[in-house]
Amino acid sequence: SMPSEILMKILAYLDAVSLLCIGCVNKHFYHLANDNGIWLKIYSSCFIPKSTMWTVKSEQTETVSSDCTALRDRNPGYWKKEYILKQIVAVKTRVMRLVKPVDVCTGLPCKNKEAIKASGLSWIIVLKEKNGKEHIMEKTNLSFKDTSVTILWNNTGWPCLDILSTLKLFGVMPLLPDQSKAPSKNGPRRCSLIAEYSLAHLTESSVAVGADKLVQLFSLNPGLIVGLWKGQNEIAFVMVSLHYHQLVERSALGSATVQYALPPNKPVLDDVDTEYELQNYTLHLDMHGVKCTYMCGTFSNLFCRKGDIENGYLRLTVVSLKDYTKHFPLVGSVGLSWETDVFKGTVKDCCVMDVTLLDITGKPFWCFSAPVYMEMMCGASSLCDCRDLAYTTNYADSEGKICVDLVWLEETKEYFVVNLVLYISTKKVNNWYGKIY
Repeated sequence: SMPSEILMKILAYLDAVSLLCIGCVNKHFYHLANDNGIWLKIYSSCFIPKSTMWTVKSEQTETVSSDCTALRDRNPGYWKKEYILKQIVAVKTRVMRLVKPVDVCTGLPCKNKEAIKASGLSWIIVLKEKNGKEHIMEKTNLSFKDTSVTILWNNTGWPCLDILSTLKLFGVMPLLPDQSKAPSKNGPRRCSLIAEYSLAHLTESSVAVGADKLVQLFSLNPGLIVGLWKGQNEIAFVMVSLHYHQLVERSALGSATVQYALPPNKPVLDDVDTEYELQNYTLHLDMHGVKCTYMCGTFSNLFCRKGDIENGYLRLTVVSLKDYTKHFPLVGSVGLSWETDVFKGTVKDCCVMDVTLLDITGKPFWCFSAPVYMEMMCGASSLCDCRDLAYTTNYADSEGKICVDLVWLEETKEYFVVNLVLYISTKKVNNWYGKIY
């Protein structure tokens, strides 16, 4: 029953975020909170320099008053949209400036944490039922590593897996981040779609990556782990590992329906006729759990000879079984820890593998972060003698494969990596260099 004129006086004291929130109350408040006079005042105080305000001509001065031509000629909400668009551009510019410096060892942005903090970036998953109903799960736990971040959701009240169709992973940023305050979950936010996974027939279509007494883990590319209560079709937790390569861009620059598209690589022409097809590549490999690291190393001067191309792949040998000097151990008891509000545990012989392969120019060529598990080799193996056990772990996607062979040394109670080979898809190389294999 309060007159609109009085309501407008009250709304004029609100900040931008409060105006956007109050506009969601009902249609009446939406139209009032769209007032061009209020938003032009906010826009001017933020984007028009004070020095300019003092030097403009008298007719220009009227453009920032509540009774100017700019207000009469603009549709309702015009200055609100202009303010929001400029704020988005300002945030993107600030974030892109932070992710521009690159670590010389990994070839990745070295200020990811600072960029995430500056943007107020977080992640959510949306579980969609077969009838269209959606459940939003906020993040609960973050773990940063050298080249990736692991996110664990252990919310209560998970819907039954049988009624779910898809899981969507979003990066979420406050629409108008305030550097002096922590981002509010109730404020206006923008979503950027990172990945979408099908949960239909999860146990049949995905890869089982291990189990303990309470849960069984299933993996979906890229980097998703769904933990199910053992013997039941109910979700215990969801874990995602995201590689730093284009992490902020994919989490912030996409839309709610379309993923961020990576810019195409400009082919580097190479007319030198040598016996090598790929040379001077660098691999940064990180194998870790949620809170601990089992190995982190860099391997330089990797190459692929012309004779190492077969079955649609170029082979890069990182560690050879015959070269004992390059064998290296995994430190600690390998396992992937998990927790819910009530229970916690560790799935043995399972971990997250981060791979960053840099080309000859130091540019990230192939990057991923994904869960892997160590599977015991059946029968006699040439990797070890009868006292030790041999294991293998593999990963594959559309761009390449990685094969790691390990030996369990009973005397020292540790794994040793004795063979490590990368297989790069010829299609990937062709797209990168503009060649044809």
